[in-house]
Amino acid sequence: MKFSTLFKLQEDLDKHIRHQRGLDDKSLISKKILALQVELAELANETRCFKFWSEKGPSNKDVILEEYVDCLHFILTLGLEKEFTDVDIEAKEVEYDITAQFLNLYVDINDFIVSSAKDHYITLFEDFLSLGKSLDFSTTEIENAYIKKNSVNHKRQNEGY
Repeated sequence: MKFSTLFKLQEDLDKHIRHQRGLDDKSLISKKILALQVELAELANETRCFKFWSEKGPSNKDVILEEYVDCLHFILTLGLEKEFTDVDIEAKEVEYDITAQFLNLYVDINDFIVSSAKDHYITLFEDFLSLGKSLDFSTTEIENAYIKKNSVNHKRQNEGY
């Protein structure tokens, strides 16, 4: 995956939002972390991986992928916030189910809250990429969906979202 390209696209969006909203001198890290937690919950909801009481299956792959890249936006923006953009990250092989992967990501986010160190950020990002792999997304699908959603986000900002 071309992380430098994704970080640059995210940086441009972040600058646009900060400038447009008058937030250039404000710390947004707590809001960005909470946004990631909320987006991760929305992703889990679309996979329905935890809904043992329901026979309804997951949403279609495109819906799940869009929620996945919504999370990716916030992981990238956290990296920018902390200047952790020089990372080379790959998905790890996991031997546990998707529900456990979601729970693990919440632990990773918590670890990042407690200590916003680079190693915690890398672990979060690696585990997130591993979830993408478990959801059967290719790196090309993720990159293309991210670029598309980034464009939508710019358009939304220009239209007063």
